[in-house]
Amino acid sequence: MTRKTTTTAKNNRKPKKNKQPSLTKLRNAWKKANTPKRILIVGKTLIASIVALALIVGLVRFVGWRVQVDEAVASQEQLQTQYDFNPGNIISDGLFFNGNALSEQQVNAIIEKQGAACSGEKCLKSMTFSTESQPANEYCEAYEGEPNESAAAIIYKSGKACDISQKVLLTVLQKEQHLLTATDPSDFQFKSAMGLSCPDDANCDPEYAGFFKQVYGAAKRYQYYVQHEDRYGYHAGTLNYIQYNPDASCGGSNVYIENKATALLYIYTPYQPNAAALDAGVGEGDACSTYGNRNFAIIYNSMFGSPRG
Repeated sequence: MTRKTTTTAKNNRKPKKNKQPSLTKLRNAWKKANTPKRILIVGKTLIASIVALALIVGLVRFVGWRVQVDEAVASQEQLQTQYDFNPGNIISDGLFFNGNALSEQQVNAIIEKQGAACSGEKCLKSMTFSTESQPANEYCEAYEGEPNESAAAIIYKSGKACDISQKVLLTVLQKEQHLLTATDPSDFQFKSAMGLSCPDDANCDPEYAGFFKQVYGAAKRYQYYVQHEDRYGYHAGTLNYIQYNPDASCGGSNVYIENKATALLYIYTPYQPNAAALDAGVGEGDACSTYGNRNFAIIYNSMFGSPRG
């Protein structure tokens, strides 16, 4: 009896061909190619090299940027712990963009409380202002003007129309011209109530001069900033170099702005407090100190609690 010869699967496998290394394949292709094909090979190789280099450079830059962000955030958290002031998160978006933060009655109560020491017709709690109707637009809903509106009504209606917190408007009112606590306010204090297009040492832009135009104009301007942030030098979600003073020699630091509301405050008042200003609390620092955004945080906190929620 003849036994059949069996073959294993292993014997049936075809021998593997050795794959040529990429460099060998490229060399062989080069030898066989004519001039146009050689130019094509060089072009493809060059493009691949450029792409690889760009990826490496991009990665190095990203790592460097990430290190800078981490350093800035660590510094900001230290300032928050030490002074309860975070230059990258002065106020949360939720608290800033809230047109229902206070009712007209609540706004009036705050004005009455803050202005308790003021008596007479020129106190904010006693003044009335003629207001002009404003049409609805991409920034605010319509505002219906009236002949004699109280400051509380203007603040409430402006915040409601433009979806800006009445708490924010009251804070800026006090920060800019101390109108909440002023006992003998001047005409200029009302004329430049929110500091909108009204430099301290110059005349106000007529388009924004006057209490109503200042309050409604500031609320509208904040929403304008939201929609046109790309036109300005301060942006949320990235590093921003922010000076301590208009004098560049006073220096500044990188700040990682965490939210839109904080970016808007810097667009409105483009400086951060230096160490001397923070050490001074509500007092004065040194020749390089500025106080606008520090005072915003202090005033808001004193009336409404933490601006970060």
